[in-house]
Amino acid sequence: MARTPTKGPRSRQERTADSRALILDAAVACLVEHGYAGASTVVIQDRAGVSRGRLLHHFPSRDELLVAAAQHLAVARIGQSEQRVAEALGTEPDGPERVDRCIELLWETFQEPHFWAAMELWTAARTHPALAAALRPQERALRDSIRSVSDRIWGPAVCAHPNYPRLRELLFTSMRGAALPYAFEDRPAATDPHLALWKSLARELLFDGEVSAAPSGSSRPT
Repeated sequence: MARTPTKGPRSRQERTADSRALILDAAVACLVEHGYAGASTVVIQDRAGVSRGRLLHHFPSRDELLVAAAQHLAVARIGQSEQRVAEALGTEPDGPERVDRCIELLWETFQEPHFWAAMELWTAARTHPALAAALRPQERALRDSIRSVSDRIWGPAVCAHPNYPRLRELLFTSMRGAALPYAFEDRPAATDPHLALWKSLARELLFDGEVSAAPSGSSRPT
């Protein structure tokens, strides 16, 4: 009977990567649960179960750690969201119905933890110049990644339409703004009245006036 080979001891690089990921995961959880003010290095260190020296070795400053944590979560969630959208759309043919479904699935991403982690940092950055300086280049890079994923979700037919770049930017900024009230309002995002408007606008821009009707009795966006 053949013996199963045993793995040797982990390399220093592997241990370092594992330690860094452990700290980032803990920072994300603290940022989402406690907000920027409550995500102190002591709280993060305790949750990660690492020494003070190890945390500071990876992240000398709290702001650097929290920005890295938010980006760490966002990159992972973007990849997962792309896979989920691809599976949900399946073999849905190009057309208005596929566009409607894309909008629904993209809207769902604005209810996920990475969005709220980013909101915590953006709000704090308004009065915190050092945090703003650390956040700015990371957010620009992340925005480029989001655009690329968005293009793959919509597919080549929609991306080739001359109105697509305008639609993509409008949906992104509008969804981001429409998601903010959910920080304090307890209502289902799936029934948000903005959905009907986004779908109608997308059909108008992409299908030359094939405008979808808003659901009967839908209220105006707040």
